[in-house]
Parts: sequence; C-alpha cells; structure tokens
Amino acid sequence: MKRSIVLALGIIFLLLTIFNSYTNDLVNASFQRSLILSSASSILIILTALFWYQIDPSLPLKHSLEGKEGIFISEDISNELRFELAWGSEMLLTTSAAATVLVYINDQTILKRGLISQDQFKPLDISKRALKSEKLISLVNTKFYPGKQEFDSIVNNLPSVIVSPIHNKGLVIVGGWTERCFTLSDERWIRGWSKKLSSYI
Repeated sequence: MKRSIVLALGIIFLLLTIFNSYTNDLVNASFQRSLILSSASSILIILTALFWYQIDPSLPLKHSLEGKEGIFISEDISNELRFELAWGSEMLLTTSAAATVLVYINDQTILKRGLISQDQFKPLDISKRALKSEKLISLVNTKFYPGKQEFDSIVNNLPSVIVSPIHNKGLVIVGGWTERCFTLSDERWIRGWSKKLSSYI
C-alpha cells in the first residue's frame, strides 16, 4: 500500500511539473533550473517506488506457533546416524525458515527438533503419497490443502510444510514459520539430505 502511494505521488509531481512548464509564459535560466530539479526529484521518487517492488524491506511476520523448543533423538539408532541427524537438523533450523524438523523411519520417529510437541506423528494421506511416489511434496500454504491436519501432531497449524521421502522407508518433514517461506534451494537441500539419510537405513 505504501509503495503504491509513493509511486502515485511521484507520477503526480512529474505531471504537475510538465503541466507547469507548458503553461508558463516566462522561461528564463532560473525557471529552467527549477524545472530540471523538479523533474529529477519526481523521477527519483518513481524509481524509488519501482525498486521497492523488487527489494521489499518488509519480511513476513512469523506465525505464533504452539510448541516448545527442544530436541529428541532416538537412542535405538547408530551413533553415525545420531550425528547426521543432529548436524542436518541444526543446518536446516539455522540456515532456512524452518521452525521444526521431524525424521520418521521404519514406522518410528527418530528425530524431532526445533518446535516440538509430545504428540506422536502418524503418516496419513499426504505422507503416504510422498512415500509411494518417492517425490518431495511442498505445501507452500497449508490452508489450501485438505488433510493438512496430519501435521498438527508435529506442531499445530504449521503454515507451510515440506515432506521429503527417504526412499519408501521414511520421511523428512520440515515445517516453516510462514507461508511460502522455503526457497528452491531449501527444497534441493532437503531432498539431498533425505537421500543421504537413506544410506543409514
């Protein structure tokens, strides 16, 4: 909204400057200097508004999500896998917009980190589809996806979710703080990490 106002003001000032130049009968050096200065100022305002659309200083606000910061790593796995889970989840939580990370392998949750709950995750339609297709599923805005409730056991009302299969044996599930918060690079990283985790199964 503010960007539109700035753009409109810049255009109005420029039009008024042009109108003034055509209706003024007396043209001297002083008038020409003021005309150039006024035109340049108007154009500068317009350019500022246009660049504002490309470089938006306002970041989306994080949702107020339920859950407590914590970490759970299963003790029934190898030390190598424990180290990999600790490292990979830390990278996701610190270098992306991830709010929570869950890894589910062989019918059990082996990692929960970030915002976590005490509820037990159970794969339903969306997760089963990712397992069957062995392809990443990205829910950029969960309110448009029926069945999003299957992720409420991780953190209630996650605004965005990435579900990445570990072959057909497990899942990496990453929930974001806001809608459309994950980049293509994030998706590639999560997909690559899922493939790496498959070597431990």
